[in-house]
Amino acid sequence: MVACAFFMEAVDANILVTALPAMARGFGSDPVSLKIAITSYVVSLGVFIPVCGWLADRFSARTVFRTAIGIFVSGSLMCAASSSLHMFTFARFVQGIGGAMMVPVGRIIVVRALPRSEFLRAMNWLSVTWIVGPVIAPLLGGFITTYLHWRLMFFVNVPIGVLGMFLSSRYIASTQEPDPGAFDWTGSVLSASGASLMLLGLSLVGSDLVADSTAWQMFLAGSVPLGLYVLHARRAELPVLDLRLFEIPTFRASVLGGSMFRIGYGAVPFLLPLSLQEGLGMTAFQSGLITCASAFGSMFMRPLTSLTLRRLGFRTVLVYNAALSSIALAALGTFSPSTSHTAIWFIVLVGGFFSALQFTSLNSLMYADIAGSDVGRATSLGSVVQQTSLGLGVAVGGIILQISRAVHGHTHVMSPDFWLAFLVAGVFSLGSIPLVRRLPADAGDEIARGTMSSVAERR
Repeated sequence: MVACAFFMEAVDANILVTALPAMARGFGSDPVSLKIAITSYVVSLGVFIPVCGWLADRFSARTVFRTAIGIFVSGSLMCAASSSLHMFTFARFVQGIGGAMMVPVGRIIVVRALPRSEFLRAMNWLSVTWIVGPVIAPLLGGFITTYLHWRLMFFVNVPIGVLGMFLSSRYIASTQEPDPGAFDWTGSVLSASGASLMLLGLSLVGSDLVADSTAWQMFLAGSVPLGLYVLHARRAELPVLDLRLFEIPTFRASVLGGSMFRIGYGAVPFLLPLSLQEGLGMTAFQSGLITCASAFGSMFMRPLTSLTLRRLGFRTVLVYNAALSSIALAALGTFSPSTSHTAIWFIVLVGGFFSALQFTSLNSLMYADIAGSDVGRATSLGSVVQQTSLGLGVAVGGIILQISRAVHGHTHVMSPDFWLAFLVAGVFSLGSIPLVRRLPADAGDEIARGTMSSVAERR
């Protein structure tokens, strides 16, 4: 039942991007404006991820998990029924509420239901959903969009969600923590409102929804509650996002340094399908056949990640692989109508190979020096920064694309408009190197070169 939710979220995160041009035509909007459809979902994740653990303790993980699936499926149906970009943006936000709770609470259920000796094996099985989902989703989304109708994509979630709710009701025990403790509602409101205003403001720049002046005002207004949250977090005993964790070098390098890499690669799911369809004239299905190459690259890298980290260590891998990933990312902007589909597929595959190594290494390094009692707080802070960074990547990529289009004098995006956007994304990915270089050579060796069992026990 947990795997059903994980698979549904993985498919939904990757199925939408192939349909963006077709959806834009259906809504009578510019394709670049559809970036708000991605960032509204990410904003919802950032708002609700911090509270999901407390809700699971307060109302039982089973109740929250079932509710999350129900909200996600309801949001999917709202997406299918949306008649305007405004309605679709709201529907994606509702979907994000369910997604924000499904995956974290699903992990909580697995942790509480299994002995530690079985946990790693269970997570390996669950990880299959994150591998298979990104492979199937672009192909499925491209096929439905090209040969049927993009609205049908959102009905894929319904049978999976119904099955997940049925299985969770039957097999998950209803347990609650006797005293979940107080929740930092003040900090949650300040951090969520600040991050939401800034991210949505950037995403709305150049869109058909609000004036650009209003979008920039939203962005600037978001800095106020975020500044107040920093002051609040210094005084609060248990802040919802504990900024003191950034004093740990490995955590700081993983989350803050890694955020630069995520901004760069966060733009890819938005820019790549647009460049293939709007720039090169491919159908949605042809685009899906190529974008799924990134998932294949990730699959090839997974068995090699542990060996690579064991031989080279975190610092070396994160520095040199960031450079290789940035080159592969910038290379996506070199495509033209004369570039063969085979060459494009191979470049996308290589990009997925290097980015998978970087993401896996960053996510593992995050816990290198985190005490067992701090894992929950580290996960909340890390997840919010990660999701916000990915959303920023979409927003920044869209703004650069619009600037490039204006410079070229194009009324609609064309192939030459994309090279600058991919180049800027590659530069952002390079920005992770300075923080990582400050780490000692043996940073994270307990994970990279030690025994996994010792790490698991400490967590």
